This record gives sequence, structure tokens and C-alpha cells, in this order.
Amino acid sequence: MADFNKILEPGDYEKGEINVVVEIPTGSNHKIEWDREKACFMLDRVEPMAFAKPCNYGFIPQTLDEDGDELDVLLITEQPLTTGIYLTARILGVMKFVDGGEVDDKIIAVPADDRNNGNCYESLKDLPAQLIRQIDFHFNHYKDLKEAGTTEVKEFAGVDAAKEVIAEAIKRWNKEH
Repeated sequence: MADFNKILEPGDYEKGEINVVVEIPTGSNHKIEWDREKACFMLDRVEPMAFAKPCNYGFIPQTLDEDGDELDVLLITEQPLTTGIYLTARILGVMKFVDGGEVDDKIIAVPADDRNNGNCYESLKDLPAQLIRQIDFHFNHYKDLKEAGTTEVKEFAGVDAAKEVIAEAIKRWNKEH
């Protein structure tokens, strides 16, 4: 397997596009994580099925969030994607999130070329309100059976806020590498 942080760049986020590596498919209760040191995926844990992911979950290569991991992405597709693939995605916004007292923001994106839906998603407002509610609920409660109250969705913000988060994550990566 290739080291995504060596072969992929973050993408042209200023123009609204990012590269995303998929870790967890929609509907999975497996917490699959990219192991940066070994350059491969690992199964970190198995979550209760009640907390299966409401959307694909991945990361932007060559970024670091405040929690020390690559910047997370919630990738909206109609069908689950496979762990280990990458794609170019369009930025829709950011979910400002705190996990265990650490900032752990999530960029929200869709495939840059989605001909099935006519590329109709250009902002968070274009997503179904019920999907946003499900994402909000999931991230506010997915640790409740182990550590209730340790996660908090602060807000959903638009493309400009997402670009700021990405720019800071790239700066952190460049500082360390």
C-alpha cells in the first residue's frame, strides 16, 4: 500500500476541492484509522452498531488537525465507498467539533464529479436537513456508552470557514514535515 501522505497533496482547497482518502464506509461500525507511522490502515476498534457512521469518513493527506491526526472529512455519497480509495471532493462546509476537550473538526464534502445527482451539492444548505441532524446526533452521542458527554458538535459552518480550517491544518503539517 502507498503512503497517502507522500503521494497525495491536500488538493486545491482555495478553489474548493480537496483530496480525500476514505477510512470508513457509510454504515460501518468499524473504527478504521490511517496509521501514519506504518503507512497502512488499522482496525482501531469495533463500535456498537447503534453508532455506525452516517456517512463515509476519511482524511485530507498532508494535513494535521489540532488533535494531531490528519484533518477528518465527512464524505457524503449515496453508496458507501471502500476503505483505501481516494478521490477529489468538493468542500461544502465544516462541522466544528470537540472530542475529549480537543478540537477535532470535520470537513464536509461530496465527490467533485457526481453525475448521478447532477453535482447539485454546492453548500451545506443543499444537503437534506435530516442528514445534517443525523450527523449532529451521531457525533454528539457516539461515545455515550463508554464516555458520555465527551463529544460536542459546536456548529456547522460554510465553505469559507472550512477553507480556514484546512489552511491551518496544512500549516501544521508543513511545520512538522
